[in-house]
Amino acid sequence: MAGEVVLLDFWPSLYGMRVRIALAEKGIKYESKEEDLSNKSPLLLEMNPINKQIPVLIHNGKPVCESLIIVQYIDEVWNDKSPLLPSDPYQRAQARFWADFVDKKVSGAAKKLWSTTGEEQEAGKKEFIEFLKTLEVELGDKPYFGGETFGYVDLSLITFYSWFHAYEVLGNINIEAECPKIIAWAKRCLQKEAVAKTLPDQKKVYEFVVQLRKMFVSE
Repeated sequence: MAGEVVLLDFWPSLYGMRVRIALAEKGIKYESKEEDLSNKSPLLLEMNPINKQIPVLIHNGKPVCESLIIVQYIDEVWNDKSPLLPSDPYQRAQARFWADFVDKKVSGAAKKLWSTTGEEQEAGKKEFIEFLKTLEVELGDKPYFGGETFGYVDLSLITFYSWFHAYEVLGNINIEAECPKIIAWAKRCLQKEAVAKTLPDQKKVYEFVVQLRKMFVSE
């Protein structure tokens, strides 16, 4: 179960952060290898030859790719503490559905906020708020998406919080005004040490995103 654990990562990655939080929640010691995504390492290309993307978890020499799959793997292998997925099959299926919603819907709309302009950005802004409102309904009056404890859906969404300042400035939106429940939930998540210590500073992320935006938008 234990053994050598290596994470191929990139500090502002929303998806790498998910894995870091899961590892921290479980108290797993690991070696982090920071990737230069403009000059990918031979190890990354060897371990993830299909998508050539981070994060990649290497456990005893064997790679596991895609953040949500990695988190499920971590939860199954290190199942002695801090369960992330519910034990009930139906609740587990629901958690996977909402994490998939974050990946398929929220992620795409969020990218439009910083990587586009004009009508496309406006459409992204509308979608982003709409999707967060949908998540607010699912959250309801619960402290976390799974109920009383921080879990899989919380972990899949909370990493976006570190990019919220960039979304607000570049997309000209006020997320707290539009989705106060999401911000209140995020602040609850940040009371967890695994989350607070993992998420990078919002201003630092903003500076990174401003540079990244130049590759997508000529202003």
